[in-house]
This record gives sequence, C-alpha cells and structure tokens, in this order.
Amino acid sequence: MSLSRTGRIAIVGATAASLAAASLLAATVASSAPPASSWTNVASANPKSPGLVTADALSPELRQAAVAQGANKLENPTAAVPYYGYDGDQPNMVPLPAAPTVEAHKTEPDKSTYLVFKNGLAGADASYNYGTHFLFQGHESGTPGYITRINLDADSAHRVTLLATQDVAGNNLPDFDGSTWDPFAGRLLFTAESGPVTGGVWQADLAVPAHVQDLSGLTGRGGYEGIQNDDRGNLYLVEDVGGKGGVTTPNAKQPNSFVYRVLPTDRNDLTKGGKLQALQVINGDHPITFHPGQNDADILGADVASLHTYGKTFATKWVTIHDTALDGSTAFDANALAKAASATPFKRPENGVFQPDGTFSHFFFTETGDTNASTEADAAHGGFGGLLELTQDPRKNTGSLSLFYRGDVVHTGFDNISFLSRTALAVVEDAGDALHTQRNALDSGYVFDTGKSYAGGLQPVRFLAQGRDASATIDSACGSACGNDGDNEITGLHAANGDPTAKGVLGEKAPNLFTDGWRLFYTRQHGDNVTNEILPNSHHED
Repeated sequence: MSLSRTGRIAIVGATAASLAAASLLAATVASSAPPASSWTNVASANPKSPGLVTADALSPELRQAAVAQGANKLENPTAAVPYYGYDGDQPNMVPLPAAPTVEAHKTEPDKSTYLVFKNGLAGADASYNYGTHFLFQGHESGTPGYITRINLDADSAHRVTLLATQDVAGNNLPDFDGSTWDPFAGRLLFTAESGPVTGGVWQADLAVPAHVQDLSGLTGRGGYEGIQNDDRGNLYLVEDVGGKGGVTTPNAKQPNSFVYRVLPTDRNDLTKGGKLQALQVINGDHPITFHPGQNDADILGADVASLHTYGKTFATKWVTIHDTALDGSTAFDANALAKAASATPFKRPENGVFQPDGTFSHFFFTETGDTNASTEADAAHGGFGGLLELTQDPRKNTGSLSLFYRGDVVHTGFDNISFLSRTALAVVEDAGDALHTQRNALDSGYVFDTGKSYAGGLQPVRFLAQGRDASATIDSACGSACGNDGDNEITGLHAANGDPTAKGVLGEKAPNLFTDGWRLFYTRQHGDNVTNEILPNSHHED
C-alpha cells in the first residue's frame, strides 16, 4: 500500500454525518454480546511492522464505530484550535514535497467523561438542539490546551464544540490528561500531568464557553493524571511522574509518583479548600519511602520487590500533606510534600477506579512501569508495572494494599482503566514506540476478573489489539522530524451510563454494558486521533 500525505485526513473514511448516525444506532442497539468476562481472547497483539498500516482487532463479540476524529472541524473554532485533533499551526494536509517536516500539531484527545442530560445542553449555536448525550475530553498536547465536547446526537456542523482554551483569569489552559464529573460540585474536573510548575487540577462548568478555574490551592501542582470521586465527594488523584535511572540501572526508573486523596471542606464547592493527603504503605516496621540520591537502591530494593510480590498485604495510612485552613491556598508542590511526609512512591501509577459495588472500599490503580524491555528492575521489582488494590473504609485513614497483577514484557505500560461489570476490569496499554519496537507488539486492551487470582500464571483476556492508521504509520517512520508521536495508543477507556447525579458516581453501580444506557468509549490516540465507541457485534454467533 502506498501512503500519500495528501490522503491522511480522508483516510479515516467516516463522514461526520455517518458518525452521528453510528452514535444514534449505538444508543438504541440491543445487546447481543456476552458479559465482558467471557469475551473471546484475541490471540496476539498486532506487530509493529515498519511502513505497514494495521487494522484494530477486537474480540469477535465486539465491533467499534467512530464518534469523532481529528479532522472534525470545531463548530466554534479559533485560529489556534480549528479542529478536534489538530492545532492551527500548520496545514493538516500537506503536499508530498514538504512531507514529513511540515505537519499540524496533533492535540491527542485523552480521558473521556460521558454524561447524559435529559434536558440537553446549550451550545455555540443558540438555535440548535444538541441532543442529550455528550462526551467530554481534555487534550493532552498542543498550545493552548483545551476542552471539547462531542455532541453524540448532533449533525456534522455541530458535532464537536470547543468549550474552553483559557481559565477565568485569562490564562491559557495546560494540556489535560484525566477527567471526571463531580456531581456534588456540578463541575467537570480535568488534570494536567505537567509537574510542579504547571500541573494540577482544574474545574469547568457546562457553559459555552466554559468557566474554568484552577484548583491548585487545594490540590497543589503535580503530575496528576487519574482522578475519581467517591460517594462522599472526596477526590482520588493518581500521579504519573517518571523518576531517574540509576548508575547500574540506566534502563529502570526510581519510583517517583504518589497516590493522593482530597478531603474538601465543602464537597459542593471545591474552591473553599480542604486537605490533601498522600498514601503511605508500611512494610513490616517501616514505611516505604523515597530516598533522594539513592536511585539504584530504590529501584532494586527490598521494599519495591515486596510491593510486587503476590500474596503480601501491607498496612496503609493517608498522611495529610497540606491543609488550606492551616497552610493557605497558594499553589504548592504536592510531590515534594508527599516525599517530605514519608508517603510511598510508585513506578508511574496513572489511573484508578473503584470496584462498582457501592462501598468505595476497593480502589484499583495501574502502574505503568519502565516501558523498556531492557529494564534492570525486571518484573520482580516492578519494571513492567502492574495492578494494585487499595482496600479501605473510605471514612477512615487506614487500610491495606496488595498486588493484584504483576506485569511482564507482554502485559505492561498499563494506563487507562475501567470496570465493565462488577468484577470485569478493563485495562489498556500505553507502552510507547520504543517498547513496541523492542517486543514487536503494539498496544492491547485486556479484561481481568477481580474475583480471580493471577498469582499462578493466569493471564487476562485480550479484547483489543490496537492497530496503526496511516497517519500514525507515517509519524512512526519519520520520528521526531514530524513533531508528533508515532504509533497509535489506546487511551480514554471509559464505561458509563451517563448519570450526572450522585448515584452515577463511578463505583456506585455495577455496569450493565450495552444495556440500560451503559456505553463504552476509547480513543485511538496519535495519528488520526479517532474516538470510538465499542459496541456489541450483532452478527456474531455464540
């Protein structure tokens, strides 16, 4: 197949009108798929083959339909932000003589938040009925950062609405990673993982344009990615900050990221402040802590090995690192305070969710690991990350932590996470181009059963083997010269029924996927930046 630069936008194939039609079909289709726990395993990941486009492969019980793509024009664009997935800095289609060094910057829509408002929402066009089903996303790359709303019931001209590029103070928004809906405050929450200077949490209302506020006086600055409410209005934040390699461990990274909890003073108004806590894990008679300048020791130490050993259970404690009532509301470095308070660092945890049994007592979070097949940490020291389970009474400061699944080179780079039923937990990879090359495998999505033990070698079911579209294939081939990331990545995995009330907090109800309004979305990030809805395959015969 010959890849033409002039065809990289058209290659997505679906028109905006067909996207809208697919969405309406998805909203009404009857389920024909068996439970997620019994989906058929996709035998292998797609190989990373230079110059070759590869189709996505899903379990035969499933299919997917695009709901938005990078080339969708925003209904209310700016010169800097004209498209759903492209900045306005360069043409997003360029002639071959200029390729590959001239290309629009791709904005990479990230974590999704699905909401249903029975009375609809207003938009940029006061005369238009936008329907009732909406998918909100922040964008992980580009300048400025911005927030979009996919209007799932809308026509082509109104398909994607630009919500905001600036906060209420007139500052450009950062690039966003995580998102969720806070029903108590009635605000969308977005996280930026850009660290102690520009990272943090922002809240936005539902207006167009949205009023966006920086909450760093409460949450501090940090490399936040995952964000999740509990039923009490508390927030759980998962930080993704890479550590440094060691002298004898140059391909491994020192654990350098923390898990946090926010206890707001008033859950209905996060601007009133509250407490920020960090998770401390206790191994025997001592907490597991960060040791400055001891990269090799922390990477290969007994503590990190213990954390990644099946069958071990550790006591945990939430330690308060900042209280606005005592410390004020000036932005602060959350990571530095967590280290000073002897909280426990992890190897790039990225996202977390509560088991949906209504108790909010089991919080599962991913650990990405080193995303390097040559890591000296190996699986035993968390080099390939995994899944960890925090068990607690959410009203208390103590609990316990255990390893649920230890990653290996085949199953690693875990990032987004979402429950598909009470016990079916879906996890997707973000392994990165370098590891794709090392293991000759693109990313996959897996389903775990939280009622089973994986200590004996049991492996999860692969329900999605990510392919690579033409645009990403070109970017992968030309590397940094294109200015964009290469291979496609799975992100924004999100199962929800769209309930915007407190009863709809993720973790309150067990998903009934494909029925009762429960829908499943993900984004094929990089390349064409297509956001898909996963649907039951009505033509599949059991």
